[in-house]
Amino acid sequence: MVVRRRKKTRKLRGRTRSMSWGRIGQHRKSGSHGGKGAAGLGKHEWTWTIKYAPTWYGKHGFNPPRIRVGFKPRLLNLDELAELVDKLSRKGGLAYEGDTPVVNLAEMGYHKLLGYGRITKPVKVIVPKASEQAVKKIEEAGGKVQVLEETEE
Repeated sequence: MVVRRRKKTRKLRGRTRSMSWGRIGQHRKSGSHGGKGAAGLGKHEWTWTIKYAPTWYGKHGFNPPRIRVGFKPRLLNLDELAELVDKLSRKGGLAYEGDTPVVNLAEMGYHKLLGYGRITKPVKVIVPKASEQAVKKIEEAGGKVQVLEETEE
């Protein structure tokens, strides 16, 4: 087989209008290159899409703020608080104000204290939000609740 020394495109430059492709529209217009614009990127030009434009399809961009959408507050009930106080007192991880233990739920990552269950020991609780029932039960046991945010209940 004979090796072609020069490219065929160099041979075809400056010769005739059709360059040997015939006179009526061969190798002209949009039909010869697979459509106009982005036509065929999902079909016959898929390999080009994968190679040169891999992010062409699919979702891009805006992510909703996580504070509102999908935010789940960490809640703690009174019975769980009583268990937590016992556990922390055994490990020695409690701060004390006089004789009453101080539990800072805001530092522990809790968002709200709820009133389910009972608590018998006096405890000072620092929490971002608390239900009225939880505050009432803790004060009846001789404790105190410091609410960092005002609740809308």
